[in-house]
Amino acid sequence: MLSFRTGEERTMETAECRRTLVSGDWEKNTSLDEATCVKCKPMQSYVLLAAPCRVPPLYVQKQSTRQTGRSMTTTRGLRTASPAGPLQVLLILWPKCSCVKRKPCMLGPMSSSGSISVHDGSYEKLLSCLMGLDQYQLEEFKLGLQAPQLLLENSRPIPWASLKAAGPADLLCLLSEYLTARQIWDVTLHIFENMQLTSLCKEMRAKTNEFTQAQEPHNADQERPGTPGEEAAHRRRYRERMKAKILAMWDSVSWPEDHIYLCNVTAKEHEELRRLLGPNRAGAQPRTIVLEGGAGVGKSTLAMKAVLHWAEGVLFQDRFSYVFFISCHKVKEMADTTLAGLLSQDWPDSQAPTEEFMGHPERLLFVIDGFEEMVLSPDLDNSPPCSDWYRQLPVARILLHLLKKELAPTATLLVTARDYGNGRLKGLLLNPWFVLLSGFTEGDREEYFTRFFGDYDQATKILRKIRKMESLFRSCSAPLVCWAVCSCLKRRMVRSPYSRPGAEAATSLYTRFFSGLSSAAAASASGQSRPGQWRALCSLAAQGMWLSHFTFPKEDVERWHLEAPLVESLLRRNILRKVGDCEDCVAFTHHSFQEFLGAVFYVLRGARGSLGGGSTRHQEMRALLSDAFLNTNVYWNQMVLFLFGLVRRDLARELEDALRCEVSRRVRDELLDWAEDLEGCSAVSVRFEFLLLFQCLHETQDEDFVRQILSRLLEADLDIRGSLQLRVSSFCLKHCQKLSKLRLSVSSPIPQTELTFDLETPGAKVVDLRTRQWQDICSVLRNGNMRELDLSDSKLNASSMKRLCYELRNPRCRLQKLTCRSVSPVRVLKELVLVLHGNHRLTHLDLSCNNLGITVSAMIFRTLRHSACNLQYLWSDCLTRGLLGRLESCGLTAWACHQLFAELGENSSLRFLSLGDNNLSNTEVKRLQGPFGTSRCPLKELSLEKCNLSVASCRDLALLLTSAQGVTRLCLGLNPLQDDGVEPLCGSLAHPDCVLERLVLSCCRLGAPSCGHLSDALLRSRTLTHLSLRRNELGDAGVARLCAALRRPRCRLRSLDLSACSLTAEGCQELADALKRNPNVKTLDIGENDVQDDGVKRLCEVLKCSNCTLSTLGLERCNLTRGCCQHLSSALGSSKSLVNLDLSGNDLGPEGVSTLWKSLEKPTCTLRKLRLEEDLYSIVKAELEKLQEKGSSLRIKCRRWIVREDRCCLGLQD
Repeated sequence: MLSFRTGEERTMETAECRRTLVSGDWEKNTSLDEATCVKCKPMQSYVLLAAPCRVPPLYVQKQSTRQTGRSMTTTRGLRTASPAGPLQVLLILWPKCSCVKRKPCMLGPMSSSGSISVHDGSYEKLLSCLMGLDQYQLEEFKLGLQAPQLLLENSRPIPWASLKAAGPADLLCLLSEYLTARQIWDVTLHIFENMQLTSLCKEMRAKTNEFTQAQEPHNADQERPGTPGEEAAHRRRYRERMKAKILAMWDSVSWPEDHIYLCNVTAKEHEELRRLLGPNRAGAQPRTIVLEGGAGVGKSTLAMKAVLHWAEGVLFQDRFSYVFFISCHKVKEMADTTLAGLLSQDWPDSQAPTEEFMGHPERLLFVIDGFEEMVLSPDLDNSPPCSDWYRQLPVARILLHLLKKELAPTATLLVTARDYGNGRLKGLLLNPWFVLLSGFTEGDREEYFTRFFGDYDQATKILRKIRKMESLFRSCSAPLVCWAVCSCLKRRMVRSPYSRPGAEAATSLYTRFFSGLSSAAAASASGQSRPGQWRALCSLAAQGMWLSHFTFPKEDVERWHLEAPLVESLLRRNILRKVGDCEDCVAFTHHSFQEFLGAVFYVLRGARGSLGGGSTRHQEMRALLSDAFLNTNVYWNQMVLFLFGLVRRDLARELEDALRCEVSRRVRDELLDWAEDLEGCSAVSVRFEFLLLFQCLHETQDEDFVRQILSRLLEADLDIRGSLQLRVSSFCLKHCQKLSKLRLSVSSPIPQTELTFDLETPGAKVVDLRTRQWQDICSVLRNGNMRELDLSDSKLNASSMKRLCYELRNPRCRLQKLTCRSVSPVRVLKELVLVLHGNHRLTHLDLSCNNLGITVSAMIFRTLRHSACNLQYLWSDCLTRGLLGRLESCGLTAWACHQLFAELGENSSLRFLSLGDNNLSNTEVKRLQGPFGTSRCPLKELSLEKCNLSVASCRDLALLLTSAQGVTRLCLGLNPLQDDGVEPLCGSLAHPDCVLERLVLSCCRLGAPSCGHLSDALLRSRTLTHLSLRRNELGDAGVARLCAALRRPRCRLRSLDLSACSLTAEGCQELADALKRNPNVKTLDIGENDVQDDGVKRLCEVLKCSNCTLSTLGLERCNLTRGCCQHLSSALGSSKSLVNLDLSGNDLGPEGVSTLWKSLEKPTCTLRKLRLEEDLYSIVKAELEKLQEKGSSLRIKCRRWIVREDRCCLGLQD
């Protein structure tokens, strides 16, 4: 599998390139250094690597390719590098396709792909910087991206609807879609400079310089074999020692006799290995390389091969003087030592030349194998830096300092790690370069099955069935899993020669595989001890999973009383293997064997847990389930799949017969109890692994059990990326009878042949499997409880959309909210026409981020006036939790706007409309007066955010406000209205016919003169109660003009947002004077202004007044210190109205928070919500919990809770 991965988005898929690859648009050139894509050539090439191989002697075959018309060399077999080296490594080249868009992504399975992929982590620093921005800075960064001066020639602007909803990772993906790599760094640096983020600018400049240097041609040193006379005798002895060590490790591994590895390899193996540690795709020399991948795909083999090539003198001679191989499972139990002592372990005379190492650390390569076996306690992250080679420390600490580049910072690191737990590793590393190994390709698996069964037709039939079990087929990328699956199927065929191969779940195959082995191994254990021996083995496996132990020393084996005959039998049958560099240690031959036996432990009868210390089996099982489903820990995924699969009664009986161990009859009830507890868990809707749950339930193949588990499920979030997700979703969703909210994202169109709408009609056409599965998914819409459906980022073909709309029109469908953001192709949205006038319950529709075009928009807009259309909301803010309707970023043309406005006059239900991020001309704005001026138009809320409205447009909008008697909420944010544009608007606000209640003018380039116009309007308006002027350069002078109106009691304003408006303490004084005289203002936000302690002091004086009615005050990021806390504490003790206070982003310090707490803990304090920085909250967390136990309703939060007026302007609530 080929993947290009950066930061949080390392596993996101790009269906556009998937379609390119599957459709055969690739051209392979004669040279393995080149490859091109029809859609975007030329491209860069990278080294790809794969699994270990045991194959016949080398031979070369010439083939011709139709795409290029040239000959292509295919190398089969393997050139042996050393007499004792039967294990080899696949190395080929594969390109990065530049048509990969939107997200640095993982491409789907390809029949002709290589087994390894790389990414150099070049964006890791940028992602880290973006994630370091707080929410206000992130918002300012997004606004900076909209600045006209940053738009590059012939470049498309990033849609605002996509930008404002994006988190840091999504933002980086958007940048990579619309800008080149160099442009990303330049634009980011420019915005950071405008934001005056000095430290980040320094880092960006350094990275930009590094990027520039990396583009220069890199003249790599030519490798040359070392000769004995050119190096010291001690170095030669060390090479011989390392060569003997690696070969001994290989010789200790016993492979199944029929375990045939088949891979395509290049003839120049060491040249390709050199590329692994050579320059990355940008030309820079990586100093930290991480080989990641699943168990058994060849990570350790590849790392050992690199060491062996160096030891044999054919690789890395001019780059590395010394190469060290550190096995994590071997050193984790070592006593405290020094780095010098650790390196002396492999030195021939135990006197390593440490001074020589320290003198040239840039010539050292540390190979750290099996990071997942290294247990790092959480407090290690906070350990002080260490650069002393002679300081005695625990081995884990030494490795930590190596990984963090504190010890030997210029040395090169090659780390191997399984792909499920690299989050912690990535946080330790500096600019890592990731290489993904995925083992056998699909073609390799086909060839392996053919050779194993010796019959091409038979192997093809078996593979066809196994492909339907996508997770199992994917697991077969590990050669040992291939062997286990083939062995199980072959044994079954021998017992039942006339049985046909069927699609079996992984649990079923593993159960039969181990059942067969257990009977063979039974002779090694006495009948009396056999059940206890298997239980002990399962306990050992489960405990190892909990403790991340995958290598078991002799002491562990003896502790569980495993008898030597059984261990020897399991070694002979390749369930266990000896560990080459650890005497008397054993490990499971493949990680999945340990996972299966660990799962078996939790279905066996017995109360004792595997961890001892009083833990029970039931407690451990619940903790395992919570970790897998709620904490999204992929480490447990396969084990919980096995656990659910073993619920099947037939498999339970087979296990009992084979192991002679009684299976617990309560496992099903325990899983049902666990599912029942999830019903009230608020985390379920946020981060629960729904697809994993569906996979586990599908593994059981027990519809009654599935129905019971899913009977309480109210929400689900599913990403259908392939046939596996489609199959398990169809199996489970039809049993979700209480489901009310569903987010369903389909990454690629579902291939279908014919679609039958009424399957019960006699003579109905036969549908294919995927069509039936999609029908099952759509059937959830008529469960009677479905209210919200989100299809954002889905790729649907016409037949899939028709089936969906058919269910939406069903009388039993009660859906109210439908979201179709970024649906492609856009033409399928025309099918919604029948839904809009066929389902009177549908009131909310979101069509944002779709370039609707003339045809689709005309059909949808024309439906608005249909008598059966009950649509009320055709708008929503990106930040809202509800699924309101919208037309943001839809690329509406002038004709489409005319059509929409014409239909609005006839519609009797539409209340909400958003046209955000559509470039509206003055003529289009003028046309709005037509529908709004009619009494039949009930539209009350309108958003024209970021529509490029001009001063001339404001005059037309001013007329609209007086003619539209129903419009009460208007958002004009992110339009360059300027002071001249606000003047006519304010004139209409004072008109008796204007009923506007909420107005958003955020980021409209307003200055102090605008405040004069607004002040007059506030005094004369009878309805305006909420005003947002956020992110405008008003200054103290502008605030003073506003306060002239606020001081008057006849000013009806209740909520005012002046955040990021360049206020100082003088402006706070004006606001304080106004608040004393006006009892109407309830909400005031002056965050992101440099008001400092003096400004807060002046506001606190008015908060103490008995006539002050202010209930919500925002002071986030106001450069406050502990100096203001005494005034705030006094105000909190006296105020009778203040309920919400935001102090986030201020350096109050522990002393300041303690001062505040003296008032907060008093029963007379009226404050209910307080927002602080997380580190300050931790100071009073314990005290707060005690206070809440006594009945206090005070809540302290570390997230934003103040409601912005550009949201509540249009009726949105937190």
